Amino acid sequence: MPQNRGQGQFPALGGDLSDPGLDTYAYRDAHRMARIKSPTLSSTHKKVVVLLLDRTHVRGYLNAAGLGRAETIDLLTPDGEHRSIELTDVKSVHFVREFVETFAPERKVFLSRPKLDGLWVRLRFRDEDVMEGIVANDLLDLLDTGVQLTPPDLHGNTLRLFIPRSALAEVKVLGVVGVSRRGPADSRAAVAASQSKLFTE
Repeated sequence: MPQNRGQGQFPALGGDLSDPGLDTYAYRDAHRMARIKSPTLSSTHKKVVVLLLDRTHVRGYLNAAGLGRAETIDLLTPDGEHRSIELTDVKSVHFVREFVETFAPERKVFLSRPKLDGLWVRLRFRDEDVMEGIVANDLLDLLDTGVQLTPPDLHGNTLRLFIPRSALAEVKVLGVVGVSRRGPADSRAAVAASQSKLFTE
């Protein structure tokens, strides 16, 4: 058996290297494998729960950059495995504070007119589920690949959601809210006049 070198313990695995019955090289190999199997996360990976159209869900970590522009979602599971999920199978992606049993927002509609800046929208899913939220006041972003939504329950576990277009049956704008709707009266009148002229020509 190889000579044991060094003393002390590896905190992750436990065990004293000064123990004559311990194979140091095998021990270090096991320690190295343990580090490889643990998820390697960067600051771009966020905690998410992916809700599928069949009502099942998957927890993991996701790089949100370019979300919705590919046909699949590359999810890093808590076990450190990569799982590819077809975007057409996804109902919504919940960006969460913590992995808890209940991840869906407690409230799906606003109890009063929201004060957040953006567009107040109501979404109707293909399964007839309905949810309200706030999206950015940017039509290009809204019509791109999906909806980035802030839910009504701002203090819940879900911070925001991504809903692919394939999961939606209807998106209805209920109003412009927050700072976006406040501006000079003459500016709003000019916009209204230009829109009226546009649709009457």
